[in-house]
Amino acid sequence: MTRIVYLNGDYLPEAEAKISIFDRGFLMADGVYEVTSVLDGKLIDFEGHAIRLARSLRELEIASPMPDDRILEMHRELVRLNDIDQGMIYLQITRGNPGDRSFMFPDAAVPSTIVAFTQNVPNLADAPAARTGFKVISIPDLRWDRVDIKTIQLLYPSMGKMLAKKAGCDDSWFVQDGAVTEGTSNNAYIVKGNRIITRHLSSDILHGITRAAVLRFAAEAQYVVEERAFTIAEAQDADEAFSTAASIFVMPVVEIDGKAVGSGKPGPVAGRLRDIYLEEMRKAAI
Repeated sequence: MTRIVYLNGDYLPEAEAKISIFDRGFLMADGVYEVTSVLDGKLIDFEGHAIRLARSLRELEIASPMPDDRILEMHRELVRLNDIDQGMIYLQITRGNPGDRSFMFPDAAVPSTIVAFTQNVPNLADAPAARTGFKVISIPDLRWDRVDIKTIQLLYPSMGKMLAKKAGCDDSWFVQDGAVTEGTSNNAYIVKGNRIITRHLSSDILHGITRAAVLRFAAEAQYVVEERAFTIAEAQDADEAFSTAASIFVMPVVEIDGKAVGSGKPGPVAGRLRDIYLEEMRKAAI
């Protein structure tokens, strides 16, 4: 089946979708993105992603090319056209094509570029990795200081993924001034007893949509949530660790820098939160 993508108002076979070499997303990484999960053919936490998208656009002074209701309609149409039961929709908006390369932002009259496509992941909810857990390494956090904006500047996170792969692991956790910020494409957590500890919101981490939902469900399940920095040593000494993101939901972390966390197997807190998250998100999906 040929994948159908969305580009600036049109639904096209992926091979027919073309963008100018002068688009600032290509030349300057001047754009933002969102990834929304699909379960049972429905969108998970779309409103949260739409709100964060609007914030990212405001922070970069990029004009939104369409209102939220039309973005929602486009997401649903992509799910239908590509017959997605489980998977993800990637949405990217750039500052557009000013007709040439320049460091200066183009005139506001230059239209934004909007692209969206589906990724079919049949076992998204029942990912084998959730049963075995992630192994992570720690690396210095060398990203720019506004990682709270979900930009398409993803070279260093990509390098972090590759460093983990070369080490025989699944992901990297970034460390800044001795404390963990987050994973390459996810938020990071540790568990001590009844406490779930994760870094507080700031410009140092992405304000995860899955993070917000998981922490809400954790509080409702009577866990104590501490939003503060923690070290790699503290994480290695924890009862459990896990990561969250739209693409992995709640993913247990069983090893950090070669040292087992807890029993070295996925723990009960991460497992319970994953179950709660999937159940509640399926109920609220649109």
